[in-house]
Amino acid sequence: MEPESDTVPVSPSDKAPIEDWFQNEESPLLRYAYTLVKRREVAEEVVQEAFMRLHQHWHEVDQPRPWLYRAVRNLSLNHLRKHKREDLTESEDESSEQDSPDDQASRMEVMVNVRMLMAEMKQDDRELLRLKYEENLSYAHISEKLNIGIGNVGYRLHNVLKTLGDSLRQAGIEGSKG
Repeated sequence: MEPESDTVPVSPSDKAPIEDWFQNEESPLLRYAYTLVKRREVAEEVVQEAFMRLHQHWHEVDQPRPWLYRAVRNLSLNHLRKHKREDLTESEDESSEQDSPDDQASRMEVMVNVRMLMAEMKQDDRELLRLKYEENLSYAHISEKLNIGIGNVGYRLHNVLKTLGDSLRQAGIEGSKG
């Protein structure tokens, strides 16, 4: 008979210590914050502040990962609003010179929403998207890595993207140009 801890879902009161969350989530949150603020020092401050706030609300938070991503997003957007006149030449280098500030803000909002929705996805679905869109792997390679059939890769990917698109539409994000 297997130990009970392996068969019983972990309740929110049994969540891992905040130190474990920090160790596991700090790097992905730093990358996420950097995509928003485009400055390493600011990203580090934002992530540190998010963890400090998590610590303050630890007993109230049932799902730390989505909570942290939402906090980082909000802190980043607050920072950008406060410093919107600051010269962000690093950001301009990465975006098209033809994009208006409104286009850039819209694209950033879409990216924030996608990241937030992905943080709330099942790990298997996030891994599927990561392999396809970050590593640019073919269905055959994804099939090998995930140990599932090629047809199942396409089916699952289609359903994950459809769900993501539906969630974005519910958030008021319809589509983007080009």
